[in-house]
Amino acid sequence: MASVTYEHVTKRFGDVVAVNDLNVHIEDKEFLVFVGPSGCGKTTSLRLLAGLEEVTEGNIYIGDKIVNDVPPKDRNIAMVFQSYALYPHMSVYDNMAFGLKLHKVPKKEIDRRVHEAAKILGIEHLLDRKPKQLSGGQRQRVAVGRAIVREPAVFLFDEPLSNLDAKLRVQTRSELTKLHKRLGTTFIYVTHDQVEAMTMASRIAVMKDGVLQQVDVPQVVYDHPANLFVAGFIGSPSMNFFDATVVEADGKYYIDGGTFRVRVPDDLVDKVKPYRGQQVIFGIRPENIHAKGFVPPGLKGAEMTAEVDVTEMMGNEIFVYMVTGKTQFIARVDPRVRVKPGDSFTVVLDMERMHLFDPKTEKAYF
Repeated sequence: MASVTYEHVTKRFGDVVAVNDLNVHIEDKEFLVFVGPSGCGKTTSLRLLAGLEEVTEGNIYIGDKIVNDVPPKDRNIAMVFQSYALYPHMSVYDNMAFGLKLHKVPKKEIDRRVHEAAKILGIEHLLDRKPKQLSGGQRQRVAVGRAIVREPAVFLFDEPLSNLDAKLRVQTRSELTKLHKRLGTTFIYVTHDQVEAMTMASRIAVMKDGVLQQVDVPQVVYDHPANLFVAGFIGSPSMNFFDATVVEADGKYYIDGGTFRVRVPDDLVDKVKPYRGQQVIFGIRPENIHAKGFVPPGLKGAEMTAEVDVTEMMGNEIFVYMVTGKTQFIARVDPRVRVKPGDSFTVVLDMERMHLFDPKTEKAYF
């Protein structure tokens, strides 16, 4: 077992900086997820650790050993790719055993490891089949099994669920979480899907344009995003943002968006005071906007009225897209609400869960 450390790691491809001064320490047995949009540097970060790309600057440690110049086969890691990369002419058993045979592991030990991994993954009955006889989910399990039999210090996963359908992704997500607990090994996982990151990770590392934006446990990243990008990327639907001004009137503080004015709760006034009279970006998540008449008890809310643009019935909730001024925003409301496009709709904002951002630096005030 091993920890992993990226120490001031930079990777350039010509003039393009794919990863810029990455500093992350991943504890032994941790499940860390790199998440971000395409081209943010998350897969490159994983490939640098695997030895599939060379580090331009900085050091990568596995345990207390620098591995910059260590060949991939000697890094004691195993990688699961987005494409299953199974040998079509080999059986499931032979696909899982192939790497061990190359390392001249004794036949009896290979057999033990393959059957043990197959049992963990529930694919014992598939060992004699060829990949073409398997479903996508079964092929993905074989690819994971091929990594497990190596008994590595670190598992690397590069968007392994992207080729699965939605239902199977949810199922396989939970299976990987259970597998991590069972194996007690360091998992480093790359995805563009923030739902995968939130549900699986012990910590999330959010990246944008090769730069690490924030790394923390999922709930902290969700509740206290470091900047505008993290706030908008984590959460589905994403956080609503409004150009606004902090104003004071009669000793009370308000967020004034031009077409709306909502009062800041008393217990947040001290946080808001320093920005009196300043332009800010006001953020609030769709789940913190409630339909009037369906407000949770004890909520310190502020009312806003806007025009309904589109509604989406989700069964257990309704997404209501509304417009105020030139800004469209989304509310997740109770499914019993009756509202249609064109209606004037009053909602209640849970102001205790508001966020403020600097419009110039995009960093979070709180």
